[in-house]
Amino acid sequence: MDIFKYLFVLGRPASGKSEFIDYMKKLSVADRAAKFHIGNFEEVDDFPWIWDACTQDDRLEERGEKRLHSTKTEEGYNLIDPLFRSKNQGKFNDAIRGKFADGAKFFDEGTLLIEFARGRADGFKVSLEKMDVAILKEAAILYIDVSFEESFRKNGARYDASKKESILFHKVPDKDMYEYFIENDWKRITDGKPKGYLSISGIDLPFVTMPNEPESIVPVVLEERYGTALSMLWALFQSGSRNPISNLQVAKKE
Repeated sequence: MDIFKYLFVLGRPASGKSEFIDYMKKLSVADRAAKFHIGNFEEVDDFPWIWDACTQDDRLEERGEKRLHSTKTEEGYNLIDPLFRSKNQGKFNDAIRGKFADGAKFFDEGTLLIEFARGRADGFKVSLEKMDVAILKEAAILYIDVSFEESFRKNGARYDASKKESILFHKVPDKDMYEYFIENDWKRITDGKPKGYLSISGIDLPFVTMPNEPESIVPVVLEERYGTALSMLWALFQSGSRNPISNLQVAKKE
């Protein structure tokens, strides 16, 4: 099958990453592979780890102890350490190593989607550099691009207080949006190019920046938008200089 093994799905909060994944879930494997080069996929997202650290703080506070990672707001949690997300990037490696150690079996017809958002001091470059080289060698990047204003709007619009622990319905608090996510390093590290190769840890990762404004829920619009971006990305992936590996053999970085 002509499918990606590892596809990074990156962008601002509420840029459309989760909606992209939800769209792909509704397709048959055959259609998804033929039109978007994504196989029978699973995804890894860092939101559950961040949420877990914040709720652990709740338990500390209930015992009269000091919160370690976050402050609590009505909307959710603000992280205390602006570098918290990239400092925990190794959890992606651990999760992939643990679940997909027998990579050949999954990757025969499978694609692993790796999703996260980054901001000011804690950029995409520093986070990608903490990924294992064995993963980077087989990876490509889809960056879903929206303005900060659109990210802020959709972040508020998607929020459902009764489901605030979920990936689809949580909200990044406004304070965190303005202090952390108002800027990121994507355009700087890609020189503002819509597609090409990003040098990370000695690997040239193919990337495509996909504009995702105006927002649409119309299937034919999304098919065209996603299909165009992923076709370009697949062409870059195929033409790039790569060293394929038959399965996942991830060595921990010292």
